[in-house]
Amino acid sequence: MLGGVDLTSAEEARKAMAEIKAKLGRIDALINIAGGFRSETIESGDIATWDLLYAINVKTTFNASKAALPYLLQSGAGRIVNVGANAAIKAAAGMGAYAASKAGVLRLTESLADELKNKGVTVNAVMPSIIDTPANRADMPDAKFDKWVAPLDLAAVILFLASDEAKAVTGALVPVTGGV
Repeated sequence: MLGGVDLTSAEEARKAMAEIKAKLGRIDALINIAGGFRSETIESGDIATWDLLYAINVKTTFNASKAALPYLLQSGAGRIVNVGANAAIKAAAGMGAYAASKAGVLRLTESLADELKNKGVTVNAVMPSIIDTPANRADMPDAKFDKWVAPLDLAAVILFLASDEAKAVTGALVPVTGGV
């Protein structure tokens, strides 16, 4: 529907949500899938990577959620589903910046869920392990792809959390790890 929106900008996020509301008449769910990954050790890494991953993983989630919130509250049954990462629970070498930023997404999920628990909006997160994407296959050509999370399987969990069937679920951090 919209492209080229910089969700690290609170103003662009606000404008995007207003445009979506104007076009569709309402916003019932927000799926925060913007994000990214970088691998580098602390020893050889750079603080710029930490800043980047914080911006694209945490700041985008915050800005989009804040911008969508007025419309989600109006819907009476709003849903926010954030994409965290299983690495936020147990990080490996080279994943410090990524894991820390995804842990931020999980803590934001819990905090916002508590804030909204009596206002008709649920907030949950999925925590995938490695998602079976062309980019991940290219980055890890010797891996066992059949153990990874299929995008459609991850989407099914996200859609459940965004559905009416999940109205009693809020603040959940759902592992979606396949066989990893």
